[in-house]
Amino acid sequence: MVPEATLAQAEHGLVPNGPGWYVVSARDVQWWGADGRGAYSHFEGEPGFEQLGISLVTLAPGEAMAMYHWEADEEDFLVLAGEAVLIVEGEERPLRAWDFVHCPPGTKHVIVGAGDSRCLLVAVGARVESVTENWGGYTVDETAAKHGASVDEETTEPDEAYAKVAKRRAASCGEDWLPSL
Repeated sequence: MVPEATLAQAEHGLVPNGPGWYVVSARDVQWWGADGRGAYSHFEGEPGFEQLGISLVTLAPGEAMAMYHWEADEEDFLVLAGEAVLIVEGEERPLRAWDFVHCPPGTKHVIVGAGDSRCLLVAVGARVESVTENWGGYTVDETAAKHGASVDEETTEPDEAYAKVAKRRAASCGEDWLPSL
């Protein structure tokens, strides 16, 4: 029988404490965010999820969820509310609520908030290669650069890719991050 994990109260929300199953509201978990970079829910504790990464991501207009990159594992995104711009393989594609994006391994991409209000999306990624040194990389892209979401030089090092932007920090869920349903 798989045991239930405990949820520990951290300064900015609940964090799963140990292995096992659990139920937790996205409003109550710890988030990681920074002005100009959006915020990610943190559903994982220690140990992290072995097979699948999943987060809710909230982006204000103009905020990029990442730097333009590719990963060795597939990633998927579902827009739940608001509008965004997908930059994929150097092209812009508008996104709105209920649009689904599939990125097979190696697909260069980034999503940037758009419209007049926050965008909320689900981000899901496999965990086969993405947790190894061969996870993927950040590439230079002119279209992503127009949105402030491109590195200046190619790298595989996150610290280098994000050196010029604010570092995300633990935070509580913002009042306007999740829509009322």
